[in-house]
Amino acid sequence: MARRGTKDPIPDDFEEHILDINVGDEIKSSFLEYAYSVIYSRALPDARDGLKPVQRRILYTMDDMSLRPDRGHVKSARVVGEVMGKLHPHGDSAIYDALVRMAQPFSMRLPMVDGHGNFGSPDDPPAAMRYTECRMTPAAVAMTASLDEDTVDFKPNYDSREYEPVVLPSAIPNLLVNGASGIAVGMATNIAPHNLVEVVQALKHLITHPRAGVDDLMRFIPGPDLPTGGKIVGLDGIRDAYETGRGSFKMRATARIENVTARKKGIVVTELPYNVGTEKVIERIKTLVQAKKIQGISDVKDLTDRVNGLRLVIEVKNGIVPEMLLEQLYRQTPLEESFGINAVALVDGQPRTLGLKEMLEVFLAHRFDVVRRRSTFRRDKAAARLHLVDGLLVAILDIDEVIQLIRSSDNSAAAKERLMSVFDLTETQADYILDMPLRRLTKFSRIELEKEKSDLERTIEELEAILADDALLRKVVADELGEVAKTHGTPRRTVLLASAGTTVTAATANASLEVPDDPCVALLSSTGLLARSAEVTAPGSGGDRTSHDVVVSSVRTSVRGEIGLLTSRGRILRLQVLDLPELPASANDPTLQGGLPLSEMVELAAGERPLALTRLQPDGPGLALGTRDGVVKRVTPEVLTRDEWEVISLKGDDVVVGALELTTGEETLCFITSDAQLLHFGADAVRPQGRTGGGVAGVRLSAGASVVWFGAVDPVLDTVVVTSSGSSTALPGTDNGSVKVTAFSEYPGKSRATGGVRCHRFLKGEDALVFAWAGSAPARAAAASGAPVPLPDATGKRDGSGVPSPQPLAACAPPLALHPAIREAAAEASPPPV
Repeated sequence: MARRGTKDPIPDDFEEHILDINVGDEIKSSFLEYAYSVIYSRALPDARDGLKPVQRRILYTMDDMSLRPDRGHVKSARVVGEVMGKLHPHGDSAIYDALVRMAQPFSMRLPMVDGHGNFGSPDDPPAAMRYTECRMTPAAVAMTASLDEDTVDFKPNYDSREYEPVVLPSAIPNLLVNGASGIAVGMATNIAPHNLVEVVQALKHLITHPRAGVDDLMRFIPGPDLPTGGKIVGLDGIRDAYETGRGSFKMRATARIENVTARKKGIVVTELPYNVGTEKVIERIKTLVQAKKIQGISDVKDLTDRVNGLRLVIEVKNGIVPEMLLEQLYRQTPLEESFGINAVALVDGQPRTLGLKEMLEVFLAHRFDVVRRRSTFRRDKAAARLHLVDGLLVAILDIDEVIQLIRSSDNSAAAKERLMSVFDLTETQADYILDMPLRRLTKFSRIELEKEKSDLERTIEELEAILADDALLRKVVADELGEVAKTHGTPRRTVLLASAGTTVTAATANASLEVPDDPCVALLSSTGLLARSAEVTAPGSGGDRTSHDVVVSSVRTSVRGEIGLLTSRGRILRLQVLDLPELPASANDPTLQGGLPLSEMVELAAGERPLALTRLQPDGPGLALGTRDGVVKRVTPEVLTRDEWEVISLKGDDVVVGALELTTGEETLCFITSDAQLLHFGADAVRPQGRTGGGVAGVRLSAGASVVWFGAVDPVLDTVVVTSSGSSTALPGTDNGSVKVTAFSEYPGKSRATGGVRCHRFLKGEDALVFAWAGSAPARAAAASGAPVPLPDATGKRDGSGVPSPQPLAACAPPLALHPAIREAAAEASPPPV
């Protein structure tokens, strides 16, 4: 049960004193104390060593623990615990965050901590301190070198039980090399990293030329050198920052245009701006693409690994100018960021905004003081040792007398007094001789002691010369800085650009981003390759020819236009001309090498063959199609409105054997059947139908016959008919046959839905046409191997049927493939590969 508390009575002589305090003054004083604490003990670095208190305490603790580069790593938690328990009365997370940052090569230009384990990335946090290990880097050793030689002052820690350095000796100009960032109360600092070699060169120049200006120093330090490389665009802001301590510059990623696939270009980013990660860039790009503020990007891939380093691939759609897209990305994504320099640091305990020269001068003054104090310490130490050596030299001359004197003395005090009086030694020398073990007397020799004495005297003389001569002191500092640069210096990583070139404005960006809509020719080859060419004459129409490469269809269009692919199933598939690779503009290169396989753009069903390319125009006479069963159809352009649609309703197993785009609507349509019948009539005899129409009768077929070829011809031109006969039961190319070339004018026109006229007389063993074609007289034909094939003359002698006689096919290197006809001799049995 809890007991009720009682209050002691107020004594009779108690006098109450109440002090009135102004709340505003109390808040002001309390806030100022807090602000001073943040400024001096947390956020701002010291201009001499460039370290914040927590960073300085970490390095001092690691040096005290002897965690040097030649020792093994220890758990980061152990270091954090030592720092927190002895020197830094704050949370462990703040200490570990500072330790991690000093170990990250993408954060520090010259890391001070050698980390072992997952110390994070620009996008990901590090592992917990119980999982990571650390030790000092050689640069950190240079920062703490000579710390035990009275080079800097020490102060009590937070509980006055330990001592910590006020500043580190810092042989490295850390404030400029690694930069600094921090937010205090009412002020902040942000200093960019620089190249150690360049900073040292500027320091050495300033040592010999104390009156050097900013322009002179910028000859050695042209600008920051960021840990992640990249580019700095524009140097005016850097000049302002070096002059006044405030300025800004733009950081830009390093990117180049590459072929990420055989036919697609991409932007490959290998270096990002300082403090920018790949995930941040990818997220921003996705946001802009979804908002349709950036167009032309098909995919973004992060291929970064430990072997190849940073590699961010931005795939560009065909038809988009990669250089213009890259300019858009610079303007709208973190691929280009600004860095604002605000060089605030503590100088003599006061925050000051420093220019480039002021920062260098503060560091040099610190190094002069460190070298001076170190020289004094070493001189005094050498003088103390020389004093002992002089005493030993006196005693070693009469060592037996010294031993006898000590043995005959009553106690140590008496022995010391007798040594001092007999040999004229000081108290320090007498104590050293008495404290020395007897066994060490045998090792001393007069020659060795005299050599040590001469070395000590020479050392003292050199140190006193440094202390007495300011020029010699400056030379020592300059030489040590040169050695630091030689040991720890690395080549410059960041490229400095005076200007980024012409700025792409928002008004012109979209216009210049796309490929110009220039006229071109879309091409389809017999091997199923698609391409576009800027030439007026389609490749493959004449001249030399590459084996297995025959253009079977071409259509005039524009680069940013659309075309359709007609197939044997009566379908039209929409294609973007931009997606087709462009062939080199050379009249001597009539091939489609480098074309895009048709299978990469469309998906065809089993047995479905590509027939021809066509324009998708809103006006015009439309398309004409002929089927194997003799059906003909005209389709109006109004129905061609989707990416994939059927333009004819086929019955049974009927297929389309020919399809073409009409230009005037007055062309002559022609059927050639397997039983050697030819029928041609005007296109105006076929009434246009809608998409679902099944067509009308085109040619009347006899029993067992089928249409071999359907197309349109111009009777005004030098038009010929090429037919090839053979056995319908033999495999293509295994049986002798015959071929005939006849002038188209030899065949009279007939009405639609009739049987036509005879166009070929079968020889012995032949019962069907295996190939037929009609059109403008080609210069030559081509065999399946691609070799040129001579054709018989169209003006041969007539036989009894009134038409030129067929000639043996063996003379024409069977099987044939005529431009722009199908490549194989038997089209149905051996369709062109897709």
